[in-house]
Amino acid sequence: MGNLAFDFDGRTVIVTGAARGIGLELARHFQRAGADVVMVDFDGDVLAKAAAELGVRGLQADVSSTADVEAVVTAVVEETGRIDVLVNNAGILRDNVLWKLTDDDWERVLAVHAGGTFRFTRACVPHFRAQEYGRVVNVTSYTGLRGNSGQANYATAKAGIIGFTKTAAKELARFGVTVNAISPNAETRMVESIPAPKRAELTAAIPLGRFAAPREMAAAVAFLASEEAGYVTGVVLPVDGGMSM
Repeated sequence: MGNLAFDFDGRTVIVTGAARGIGLELARHFQRAGADVVMVDFDGDVLAKAAAELGVRGLQADVSSTADVEAVVTAVVEETGRIDVLVNNAGILRDNVLWKLTDDDWERVLAVHAGGTFRFTRACVPHFRAQEYGRVVNVTSYTGLRGNSGQANYATAKAGIIGFTKTAAKELARFGVTVNAISPNAETRMVESIPAPKRAELTAAIPLGRFAAPREMAAAVAFLASEEAGYVTGVVLPVDGGMSM
């Protein structure tokens, strides 16, 4: 049987929120698939260690800052000459019931999730258009569709990313650019922070009976980011063990 892995040799891939969790595993997967990978994260120390481990470039940035985002995109194009794939994975949590959410809790979560997705995609579009090629993969959440107590800010941001994905897919299709999203359900720091009884309840609701390892998100993202998936756009792909059925 032949090798079915997607080849990213000669492709430049940016992964945000790449210092740990799903982002780190995505960066690892793309690096193994031959891509020039650039890892982006706000946590400079953790990022430096992770990037050194993979032997790729790490750039510290706040995805909610237009100046930071544009500096990253400029640096990547200067170094590699192109950008082929953008994975918008960066995110933070500021959980609380809505009557206890502060303005800052609300605004920071939206600025990082939805704002970061918008800013990085916008910054990459001129390069995608010049190449007449590009792949954008955004990370959304089941919470964006169904809501979750204590996460009004996060749910709003993730729902917004779904709307952004579909709109950007329509706007960029004529330039040979696809825009898709995954809705993951993986064992990350966010999941680990959930109290044990609630976590057991969530696990019981997953038909496959477990949370995924972060690396199990990589195949889905690689498919959507591949040259072969050029006729797939505007899709939100659940990678959630059947939870959203």
